[in-house]
Amino acid sequence: MVAPHLAAIFTKFQTLSTSDHASVVSMNIFVALLCACIVIGHLLEENRWMNESITALIIGLFTGVVILLISDGRSSHLLVFSEDLFFIYLLPPIIFNAGFQVKKKQFFHNFVTIMLFGAVGTLISCTVISLGVISFFKEMDIGSLDIGDFLAIGAMFAATDSVCTLQVLSQDETPLLYSLVFGESVVNDATSVVLFNAIQSFDLTNTNPKIALEFFGKFLYLFLASTVLGVVVGLFSAYIIKKLYFGRHSTDREFALMMLMAYLSYIMAELFYLSGILTVFFCGIVMSHYTWHNVTESSRVTTKHAFATLSFVAETFIFLYVGMDALDIEKWRFVNDRISFPSPFSRMQLVQNQIPFTGLVMAGRAAFVFPLSFLSNLAKKSAGEKISFREQIIIWWAGLMRGAVSMALAYNQFTSAGHTQLRGNAIMITSTISIVLFSTVVFGLMTKPLIRFVLPQPKATTSMLSDQSSPKSMEAPFLGSGLDSFDDSFVGIHRPDSIRALLTTPAHTVHYYWRKFDNAFMRPMFGGRGFVPFVPGSPTERSEHNISQWQ
Repeated sequence: MVAPHLAAIFTKFQTLSTSDHASVVSMNIFVALLCACIVIGHLLEENRWMNESITALIIGLFTGVVILLISDGRSSHLLVFSEDLFFIYLLPPIIFNAGFQVKKKQFFHNFVTIMLFGAVGTLISCTVISLGVISFFKEMDIGSLDIGDFLAIGAMFAATDSVCTLQVLSQDETPLLYSLVFGESVVNDATSVVLFNAIQSFDLTNTNPKIALEFFGKFLYLFLASTVLGVVVGLFSAYIIKKLYFGRHSTDREFALMMLMAYLSYIMAELFYLSGILTVFFCGIVMSHYTWHNVTESSRVTTKHAFATLSFVAETFIFLYVGMDALDIEKWRFVNDRISFPSPFSRMQLVQNQIPFTGLVMAGRAAFVFPLSFLSNLAKKSAGEKISFREQIIIWWAGLMRGAVSMALAYNQFTSAGHTQLRGNAIMITSTISIVLFSTVVFGLMTKPLIRFVLPQPKATTSMLSDQSSPKSMEAPFLGSGLDSFDDSFVGIHRPDSIRALLTTPAHTVHYYWRKFDNAFMRPMFGGRGFVPFVPGSPTERSEHNISQWQ
């Protein structure tokens, strides 16, 4: 009587053990592939065509082919996609590091243009893509999709890839383009996710002016509340570290607190159904402006490299998985019921589906880049600050790449736990993967040569100099001249004496008044450059002593 139960329990433990061992083997192979991506990316560092994203995609594709052959066409990837894995663990370090390392002077100098492109432009692009998809899908028999699905597709394909932007543009060679495209891509990702969440929270089958007004109000609430939450958490972390000064006893504690507070901002946003992307991005900006200057010298170096490393590994992980998932047999089987393996017929159908989507992505981006650039130039009097037509072409092209956010939103809308059983959903997933692959490889490969062709001699002005207050440049805070890079831009600037003058020169005037407020109220309370805590015998005291020697 007992023997059969014991045998059943033993068999179950054997199954669990086999399953655990298979997971360990998969993780070993995946980690080895990550290492291979890093090594090959290093070897191709000087190549003007390749970057880590493309390298990871190609390695992922090659690995997927090998796994398909070994498994007799049953599977192409080692791990099953999980939205929680992406949104909770992989995306936060990428977006936080983007805010933490951003050159704030460049970002806020072009803040109005960045918000125009990132927020208003995303809404325009989503609208154009959604209208195009509705017309395109009428010609295809892929199942029933409602207006919510069409708007979700628009939000999916309106999301640019900030990861690739970092790799194809250079902060030193094209600072203005880098600032605009990178800043826009982060705000764009946040706006796309906020828009996507707003679409999912409304029943859009019966639309009317009231529903449209409520939808717009929900969008604004999510956008503003997410930003405020990120700023509040960042300031709270700066205040705690400044007042308690953990570095006098342990630099590990202040570094751990910075990392956990950054992650807490993202989790709190998800808890309150806000946009974690927007929250953690602005938390990163605030932490780099205040908190980072309140920690010890060794913690500054540690945080800079730790956040950058976590972001880099997460980016590589995502693109490696996307490469393998492109050959997922389960999705291709539902694209065409007559095939069980990606055949020439399925590849032809893929091309037919991809061409309209790619055209819509290009049209949606062109619909806002050129008109909004024209509007932005109207508010700028100096010719050096205006966005030239050549630069507009680069901004349009560099933002055509689609990546991890588009993938995650597609999985959220059209799959259940990474799997799909409907043909229409499978077509959307495979089309999204194809767009990500095509745009990353083709547009990514062509961006650097296009920049060299269109802008053979990028101009470098004094307003585009390195931002000393950013964690990106490590020497300035330690050897500092006592001047913040923000302050340099206000020398000789005429302060407006009317509202009209304020509107015609918004960037300089906002910077000027913000700097006065920051120095008078914010930095004395929350710390920052020039207001670091002073404790006898601390690393800060030694740092100040070294600076006095240099001076």
